[in-house]
Amino acid sequence: MAEPLMLDGNRYRQVLCLGAHCDDIEIGCGGTLLTLLEQNPGLEVTWVVFTSTPERKLEAIEGAKRFTSRAGRLDLRIFDLRDGFLPHSGTEVKELFEQIKQDVAPDLVLTHYRHDLHQDHRLINELTWNTFRNHLVLEYEIPKWDGDLGVPNAYVAIPQSTGRQKIELLEEVYLSQRDKNWFTADLFWSLLRIRGMECNSSSQIAEAFHARKILLSPGA
Repeated sequence: MAEPLMLDGNRYRQVLCLGAHCDDIEIGCGGTLLTLLEQNPGLEVTWVVFTSTPERKLEAIEGAKRFTSRAGRLDLRIFDLRDGFLPHSGTEVKELFEQIKQDVAPDLVLTHYRHDLHQDHRLINELTWNTFRNHLVLEYEIPKWDGDLGVPNAYVAIPQSTGRQKIELLEEVYLSQRDKNWFTADLFWSLLRIRGMECNSSSQIAEAFHARKILLSPGA
């Protein structure tokens, strides 16, 4: 299988990661970010989280720094909006997106899945597409009680060592989530393995995305 287009370091210099909650980015695309930065350590990363509490903000800061340790620059923005209430804070969230748009010109945007059943996730997706209309946007997936995993159409094969690193970092950083019955290494590993099987990854694991629009330009 050919190398994914998104890992072409000659074309992608800035990555924007958007997450409604403090661990969403790491769960949804942490392995992809680790792989991307391993191959292109000078990439600039803008990492945005919209909801947090004081405890979770400290975890999110640590998580972002550890997942992007190879980045050329990390622009970390963690806001303190209320978890579960983003659709009711629409004006404030929209204003934050407009500010991000003024500050960042990403080559790649990683955001939530359009049909995610969590209301906060859906709003972030809607405003992503509303704000970044001429960008490559890949929508990541979050396993959850709602059972909303879809049929992705874009995959990033990641090494076994990177999969283990992703899961170990999640367990080490997000101590506040350990009492949740879904926040377990075997769940995260299972999804990596299923997606790896679907794309015939040589490493047997992968992260999956929904790519709604991709512009393919012929060579000069």
